[in-house]
Amino acid sequence: MGQKTNPISNRLHLHPHWQSRWFAKQNYARYLVEDLKIRDFIRKQLDSAGVGKVEIIRSKDRLDIDITTSKPGLVIGRGGQGINQLRSEIKKRYFAQGGPSLKIDILEERKPDTVAAMVAQNIGSQIERRIAYRRACRQAIEKSMSNKEVKGIRITISGRLNGAEIARRETFQDGSMPLSRLNDAIDFAIYHAKTTYGIIGIKVWIDRGLLSELEE
Repeated sequence: MGQKTNPISNRLHLHPHWQSRWFAKQNYARYLVEDLKIRDFIRKQLDSAGVGKVEIIRSKDRLDIDITTSKPGLVIGRGGQGINQLRSEIKKRYFAQGGPSLKIDILEERKPDTVAAMVAQNIGSQIERRIAYRRACRQAIEKSMSNKEVKGIRITISGRLNGAEIARRETFQDGSMPLSRLNDAIDFAIYHAKTTYGIIGIKVWIDRGLLSELEE
């Protein structure tokens, strides 16, 4: 079963930090849809900024968004123009009729090779620039495995690889990947690279060891 489910949702009851943190009795569905739309919008707007995680914390009259990125300067912009523009666009799109006060914090990820979302985005951007997918995947594996925190990595890439007429799937792996073991911290991400031949799907799994060791 561990091979067929999202490893993050499969370990949600054990994970110390959720991507959305709030409680609601009446507006649960509306808040959930808002969170999904806001998170997708931020990832599209900051597609080249290496966004790893978007955490949303709600209170009664306040909405905090923490964006973890490997390129914080690109997100903030000159004099904070980038983050101010992002805040105004989110308010205009989702809180045009008035809503909570919005605060956006930018957090820097110093080890992007240990975050599945950043690794997948890096591979996807290389494929979009017409770099050979095998080379991109192998370089990503070498960089990730050079970090002591990473115990294993798996990359699956599917679509019309190299412009082939028939779509196929290839998998690259190094190290351990115990997907059925719940006490292992498995990071997972999907990225869709848009090419002239169609969309190339990239899935990345990263094993960062035992959850108990990370919490310490």
